[in-house]
Amino acid sequence: MKVTSADIVISAVKPEQYPNEPFPEFALAGRSNVGKSSFINKMINRKNLARTSSKPGKTQTLNFYIINDMLHFVDVPGYGYAKVSKTERAAWGKMIETYFTNRDQLKAALLIVDLRHPPTKDDIMMYGFFKHYDLPVIVVATKADKIPKGKWQKHLKVTRETLGMEKEDETIVFSGETGQGKDEAWGLLKKYM
Repeated sequence: MKVTSADIVISAVKPEQYPNEPFPEFALAGRSNVGKSSFINKMINRKNLARTSSKPGKTQTLNFYIINDMLHFVDVPGYGYAKVSKTERAAWGKMIETYFTNRDQLKAALLIVDLRHPPTKDDIMMYGFFKHYDLPVIVVATKADKIPKGKWQKHLKVTRETLGMEKEDETIVFSGETGQGKDEAWGLLKKYM
């Protein structure tokens, strides 16, 4: 897809703040610093629309991005970050759960994992959560540029097995640096629109 416009619409913490448009939404979930913002930026050909940070736990709201006035990417706070109080973490959890379980516009969840490492306990739990609520899941394995191409399939197999993925669930090998997997990702998202 050729992206001609992209902007942040709102950083929301409760349903009343979500955008009203009936556009399809794709939510990005993953642990802190796994590359959710880099994924968004690469997909829309922009350097810094979604702010990236070397400090985990930067995203603390549901950030809605409008793309080509026809769909939303929703950047969700990263999980598995320890330097946040238990109360704050519980509040994030509630906010995220409310969004994922009640949002009609949500067409698929993109679970962002690091291709270099087996998925974490939190990744496995998140995948299970999506499956429990019958949400379509696309697993995006980022940081592919950090591994030799010949090892991608081996790492992908570990990812699929660790998550206990079902055969029909899609995986994409992605790199925010090189753009590897970008066209494939747009192709999959179009299927859900």
